Amino acid sequence: MAETGPIRTMGAGVRTAQIDEGLRAHMNKVYGTMSVGLLLTAAVAWAIGNNDALVMQIFATPLRWVVMFAPLIMIFAFGAMINKLSAAAAQLFFYVFSAVMGLSISWIFAAYTDFSIAQTFLVTAIAFAGLSLWGYTTKKDISGWGSFLIMGVIGILVASIINIWLQSPAMMFAISILGVLIFAGLTAYDTQNIKNTYIAHAAHGDQEWLGKAAIMGALSLYLDFINMFMFLLSLMGGRE
Repeated sequence: MAETGPIRTMGAGVRTAQIDEGLRAHMNKVYGTMSVGLLLTAAVAWAIGNNDALVMQIFATPLRWVVMFAPLIMIFAFGAMINKLSAAAAQLFFYVFSAVMGLSISWIFAAYTDFSIAQTFLVTAIAFAGLSLWGYTTKKDISGWGSFLIMGVIGILVASIINIWLQSPAMMFAISILGVLIFAGLTAYDTQNIKNTYIAHAAHGDQEWLGKAAIMGALSLYLDFINMFMFLLSLMGGRE
């Protein structure tokens, strides 16, 4: 009986080490999947955005509404189908979504200078890395931020749609400032949520579920990055 305590402690230590190792692998998959998605988006956006004739055919016609809202429709479809998809299918869907997002934002290469796009991307990458690292390492529970941040996202989405018709520079400036702040907060929140979700479910050993959870986590962080980039570009970008 005297050995029970040390043995139990050793067993707990082994389980903790296994969870830590699994968490590192999970986060690596999240960031790796997200990075591939960003590369796909950048490649598609650059290829289309530097073809003036193609940009005019898409964004100077009613087709632009389909292109603009396609990513949003795909997000809702993904949320509705995720339980029916395998991890491999979810990953493929994410990559297709990333390519469609590249098409949707390709107009930036016609509207902004290449230098300002690259500069804004670098600023976004640095800010994202810092915020995500803080969300991962902080001992503070920021789960309470979620409902307020989601309300903020809905608010700026509605305001952005309204401003498509109003075309108000002051309203666009306010939306961009709020957008940067909201998605900065979501970057930290989503990172902590991905970490906590893995720790809560790691003991179940459901690899298929964890695989899909990694894709969902990558999608969340991808959207945080893209939106923060677009709002910063609106504030910092140099027009052509």
